[in-house]
Amino acid sequence: MHIPDGYLSPQTYLPLYGVSVAFWSAAMRWIKKELSVRQIPYLAMSAAFSFLIMMFNVPIPGGTTGHAVGAGLIALLLGPWAAVIAVSVVLIIQALVFGDGGVTAIGANCFNMAVVAPFVSWWVFRLVRRGSEDKKRIYLAAFLAGYIGLVVAAAAAGAEFGIQPIIAKGADGLPLYAPYPLSVAVPAMVLEHMMAFGIVEGLVTAGVIGYFIKNEKGLVAALNR
Repeated sequence: MHIPDGYLSPQTYLPLYGVSVAFWSAAMRWIKKELSVRQIPYLAMSAAFSFLIMMFNVPIPGGTTGHAVGAGLIALLLGPWAAVIAVSVVLIIQALVFGDGGVTAIGANCFNMAVVAPFVSWWVFRLVRRGSEDKKRIYLAAFLAGYIGLVVAAAAAGAEFGIQPIIAKGADGLPLYAPYPLSVAVPAMVLEHMMAFGIVEGLVTAGVIGYFIKNEKGLVAALNR
């Protein structure tokens, strides 16, 4: 899901930089106000986990990659605002140090994986759980939170690719950036994540949340707000 340089037009990546900066600013204020000292080590470990799981990249037709992210898990453990910072830090390091994702696309990648995925996962969990304390329902909610959060993030990336032929054409009418229309880009991104990476994301999310329920239930933000 890492978008490289040269696939998004300035009309796309500049606004997404602005949106991501706004979320980073709000997330930093939230962390300073809401995150406890006890949770800070978990924030660092969550970022390290996200970095590790995102290193298992599988190329997807169109110039991007498919992989799990861990954003939903971080959102459920520490809250979606904490996930914004943890996943964004990972994505920025990957782009600047490892060349995984373009520098111009940092805003877009952070929007998809560090904003869309955590907040979708957070609300899916709350909607499915509906305050229930039944463990099976909580595990199901956690799985669906990770799964749907990642799939929606993939759809956002596909949409960003797909609008390029519409908004950025040369004098000859040919696309200047990503050449695939929405009818190709969105299914290519979504189907891969629905059939493989989303399942991994969901299983990891449910498994880790299950561990915390048994051992440190008080640290799971989604169960205590």
